Amino acid sequence: MAARRPRAIGPVERALWRAAMRDVEPLPGHALPPEPKPVALEPVADQPAPVKAVPAPRGRPLPAPTELPTLTYARTPGLDRRTSERLKRGQLPIEARLDLHGMTQDQARRSLDAFITHAHDRGLRAVLIITGKGLKPRTSDAGPWEPEPGILKTQTPRWLNEAPNRARVLAFTAAQPRDGGSGALYVLIRRHRE
Repeated sequence: MAARRPRAIGPVERALWRAAMRDVEPLPGHALPPEPKPVALEPVADQPAPVKAVPAPRGRPLPAPTELPTLTYARTPGLDRRTSERLKRGQLPIEARLDLHGMTQDQARRSLDAFITHAHDRGLRAVLIITGKGLKPRTSDAGPWEPEPGILKTQTPRWLNEAPNRARVLAFTAAQPRDGGSGALYVLIRRHRE
């Protein structure tokens, strides 16, 4: 039986630990480690990251976001049924991942914009964006303990429909449970010729 490697600590766990320890002072002669910088693009482990980005082809420019219909979780106009079904079932190979856990709205929006632009420029087709479920106690009249989705989960679809992302995104849908379920999105990147 092979020895198990210790599990890596994720950004959410790191943020929770820092929040729990915010009032603690380090012992004399010891300092807290610096805050980690969020990583915007996390390539899939099986595939090596390319050395340089593929330049966008010269030709037809990207369509203006106002010319494009709003994307929803339903079937997208201009997307064939087979590709749409493969996207929903998680059958398209995930070429890159973005984890928004532990980010503020501003950090998440900047990371998402940079990630989508980078994926489009590299010619990637299917990517995974992890928003987390972000369940928090409901503050409405429905009751204090009924969960409601978090900000990043509700805002990410809106951001995908806004410039500059809408011109680079062909479709998106909730991920399958193995990839994060309702706390993640499969995003189909528009090819340069589409």
